[in-house]
Amino acid sequence: MHTTIELPYDTTHLTLRVPRKNLVGMLVPNKHTTDAVDTSLEQQRALVQQALAHPIDSPRLSTLAADKQKVVVITSDHTRPVPSAITLPLLLAEIRSGNPNVDITIIVATGLHRGMTHEEMVAKFGASVVAQEKIVNHDSTDRSNLVNLGTLPSGSKCEINKLAVEADLLVAEGFIEPHFFAGFSGGRKSVLPGIASQDCVNINHSAQAIQHPDSITGVLDGNPIHEDMVVAAEFAHLAFILNVLLDENKKITSAYSGNFLKAHRNGCDELLNLCAVDAIPADIVVTTNGGYPLDQNLYQCPKGLSSALNCAKKDAVIILAVACRDGLGGENFGRMMQEGTPAELMERIMSIPPEQTISEQWCVQRFAEALLNYTIILVPVNLSKELVEKMNFVYASSLDEAMEKAFALKGTDATVTVIPDGVAVITRR
Repeated sequence: MHTTIELPYDTTHLTLRVPRKNLVGMLVPNKHTTDAVDTSLEQQRALVQQALAHPIDSPRLSTLAADKQKVVVITSDHTRPVPSAITLPLLLAEIRSGNPNVDITIIVATGLHRGMTHEEMVAKFGASVVAQEKIVNHDSTDRSNLVNLGTLPSGSKCEINKLAVEADLLVAEGFIEPHFFAGFSGGRKSVLPGIASQDCVNINHSAQAIQHPDSITGVLDGNPIHEDMVVAAEFAHLAFILNVLLDENKKITSAYSGNFLKAHRNGCDELLNLCAVDAIPADIVVTTNGGYPLDQNLYQCPKGLSSALNCAKKDAVIILAVACRDGLGGENFGRMMQEGTPAELMERIMSIPPEQTISEQWCVQRFAEALLNYTIILVPVNLSKELVEKMNFVYASSLDEAMEKAFALKGTDATVTVIPDGVAVITRR
């Protein structure tokens, strides 16, 4: 007898079959919603409007914008499931209700990612927003459009997009999810790494910072990466945020606006109550990166892996079902992942000084550290067997094949824990 479990994968699902005698637990967040809860488009808009009408520790955004000439709004790129087609028009309307003629520029917080295409902007923001608004992709390597605002706790120069620095009012929208080294996404992350220089991001994400015991999922206090980000947001004068929480269907379930520190912390506290679960140790752990857009490349996938690691017994097998429709992701990440054994990669990365940090090495670091201790089976749609094995993973063309390989390694009596969406939970050891 088997238990079947649907796992988010790309824009659809895969069906996992686990023998009932082997399954010891399934970890899901405390329900954001039930079938009886209204997650209609109208209700999602209402939640955002209510948040904008009752900001936390801040005047309304319309009041803040009333006497300003230039407003800059930071938004997330195509690799994040922020429902900007809902949130951004409401945010812009709130600004213009206090200042109808204000000059607004929207900056896409690409961080170190590539810029969005026109088609991607239309899909994410809506055709009317793209047609009517000024939208600019941030470029972390364009030094002519960066301003040094001071020195961060990490020792890095705080180099931020000039358009944001020169704004009379800086606003950001985003969403809050667990993050595998910043604690949580959202809030201050719109500035660093969102609109920071490549050098600034690299030092913030250095090997030493990533290795800090508090640079983990669900932790803000004492997290040096978070603390750097907060100071960067303060230097940039981030005045107001709108952050949302999403359910497993990427529907808005809560919204917070106002002071970037307090509104973000309130959202993080709610999310922690919703998604913190006790780990269930097992010989085999199956997880995902939550489907599209977070599983569109391998670079994003240490996020889902982090939840599985807390459930993995000694020498466990971890099955990571990630589509990777866009391949590996970052160029440095893809190259470094193929340049040695996990031990060799870790030795190399840990020897790199913060100021010489190579972009994207942090994801190589997290994968290599995991591969030192566990066998990781990938189930991708757009990575070849040869490439997967060159990166020290085990390849499987389907979940059934992955389970067969896992049981072959751990025995027919091996215990199994399933985390359908590894990004949606924080596992407590």
